[in-house]
Amino acid sequence: MTSVLPHPGVLTTAPPIALDGPETARIISIGTAVPPTSYSQRELLDIFDITDQRIRSVFLNSAIERRFLTLPPQREDGTRVLEAQGELLAKHKAQGIDMGVRAVQDCLKGIGADVTDVGYLCCVTSTGFLTPGFSALLIRELGMDRHCSRVDVVGMGCNAGLNALNPVAGWARANPGRLAVMVCVESCSAAYVFDGTMRTSVVNSLFGDGAAAVAVVAGEGSGAALPAGGPRLLKFASCIIPDAIDAMRYDWDGEQDRFSFFLDPHVPYVVGAHAEIVIDKLLAGTGLRRSDIAHWLVHSGGKKVIDSVMVNLGLTRHDVRHTVDVLRDYGNLSSGSFLFSYQRLLAEGATNPGEYGVLMTMGPGSTIETALARW
Repeated sequence: MTSVLPHPGVLTTAPPIALDGPETARIISIGTAVPPTSYSQRELLDIFDITDQRIRSVFLNSAIERRFLTLPPQREDGTRVLEAQGELLAKHKAQGIDMGVRAVQDCLKGIGADVTDVGYLCCVTSTGFLTPGFSALLIRELGMDRHCSRVDVVGMGCNAGLNALNPVAGWARANPGRLAVMVCVESCSAAYVFDGTMRTSVVNSLFGDGAAAVAVVAGEGSGAALPAGGPRLLKFASCIIPDAIDAMRYDWDGEQDRFSFFLDPHVPYVVGAHAEIVIDKLLAGTGLRRSDIAHWLVHSGGKKVIDSVMVNLGLTRHDVRHTVDVLRDYGNLSSGSFLFSYQRLLAEGATNPGEYGVLMTMGPGSTIETALARW
């Protein structure tokens, strides 16, 4: 039997990071939710009767096997209705509330907490626009305390999970012992355009629906007996690439009379070329090297994105195994993708006290967001 050596980061004794001020925030639970229906890439090609070999190749060579989606209603002849923008927004709201509620409930169940224990709720989405936003809607649906502080992070894209986790951790530090929850709610089915072009087909081959919620606390929890473990969020670092600001965008398509998402084919290489810059910034002043990082949780942005990040950071396929697996089983879940990978890491039981991990998301801007964590 072939023996598996531990990750080099496990073998290295990394120096401790000095922590100033209030105790750092910890992620103490996670919950996820997806729609009830999922489809293989080949099933989707058949459902939409796609015969263009170029488009079929995009779907079948995406490293994605299945995605959870809510497809348009069927006509009597079996073809699918082309949903108007208003119907897509209604889907975003209905699906988002359903998945968001289930993800938060799953998250709180993991720590034996009640919805009334939540002092701060942050909702993240990029697949539609609502006023009031998901934070108000989920507080009502879940029966949370009406005095719960809240914020909505809307339209930032796939990187937004870490953009939001940073202030959530800050709120937790400023309110030690109180429970904060962040939930990423992405109904990507509500952002699809079916016009037969290669532009929309690339998007339609990639994204899936899903929600992920994390519970964050600093210090000893009040109310529910909150667990003492969980990775500490030590530091965040960002890198925006203004020259590539139009490389990923979700804007109005006048020809289709709806919003449409655009991905520049050079996105993977732009992201990869800047990955080393932001990781160096994240580790600066910590005394850590990349080889000290035992766990890498990278956004499942697509096969080429993952490969580009791997090459530029010198990572192995083992380092990004959870990222690859989430892409295979769910597709790109936008802002919540990295949390699905985190959930798989926890289920694997491969983390040990004192180990370091890096969380990384990428999205419009073009932007790379990172966080350093320690178990």
